[in-house]
Amino acid sequence: MAQHPLIETFRAARIVPVIRTSTAARAATAVEWLKGAGITIFEITLTIPDALSVIRDVAADPSLLVGVGTVPDAAAAEASLRAGARFVVSPWVEPALVAPARAAEACVMMGAFTPTEVRAARAAGADVVKIFPASSAGGPAHIKALKSVFPDVVFCPTGGVDARNAGDYIAAGASFVGIGGKLVDESAIAAGNRGALEAAAREALGIVQA
Repeated sequence: MAQHPLIETFRAARIVPVIRTSTAARAATAVEWLKGAGITIFEITLTIPDALSVIRDVAADPSLLVGVGTVPDAAAAEASLRAGARFVVSPWVEPALVAPARAAEACVMMGAFTPTEVRAARAAGADVVKIFPASSAGGPAHIKALKSVFPDVVFCPTGGVDARNAGDYIAAGASFVGIGGKLVDESAIAAGNRGALEAAAREALGIVQA
């Protein structure tokens, strides 16, 4: 299977923030603040109320690359792709996402935990395998072990990844990482603490791009 062209964009960025907030307004704020720190790729999860409106707004900015996360089925994928998502992410193996994503030339990331699940994700058509939750799977050591068996698979660990360990995941064989609550701190957003999010973003970028 040919590599999806967006994978090189993800590799260059090293970090994909996973935006999961309790309101669409807070998600929009997170995107704005993280963009100010130099981040240009965002995964907007469908657990956010009115997530499609956030995806539309982010997709309207040509300097940003937006994707959709926690996608349960083909219908949700199709709606998100129409809203402007260019990559589709599920935390489990969901073959139904492939057809709508291929039709839109979007990248597909499927979640896996074990070698059997990694193989199933690839067989289903995943361009990227998201190892989730990465921290409880053994952290960077788990990625290193999987990479030894699947040297050609593009891995993106998510779940428990933060600025302190992102570089370790990259060194272990991850092509890039997803960072959620450790980067998108909703309490800081609620408090209007833009500096906290920007500082966390710059710290993470500095580590993985060193």
